[in-house]
Amino acid sequence: MYAWNYYPKIDLHGEYAVTAYTVVHGFITDHIRLQDPFVIIIHGKGSGKLKEEVHHILAQDKRVLEFHLDPFNLGQTIVHLDLSK
Repeated sequence: MYAWNYYPKIDLHGEYAVTAYTVVHGFITDHIRLQDPFVIIIHGKGSGKLKEEVHHILAQDKRVLEFHLDPFNLGQTIVHLDLSK
């Protein structure tokens, strides 16, 4: 069992890329307030459009220190949050 199994998660299956910003931004805001340094965003594998949009959102967010695909599940991204902001 991997440590990231215990990180808070949000599942974006069924969401559209255009609504991803609102959902992801709110999720990050909530978990910074809760002082959770790591979160997982489940975007699925599919066509890759949702993953691309999520990664674009994360790259633009100054509250995100780093992010990467989970090497054991390419349908989710592990995000490291800056709790000082």
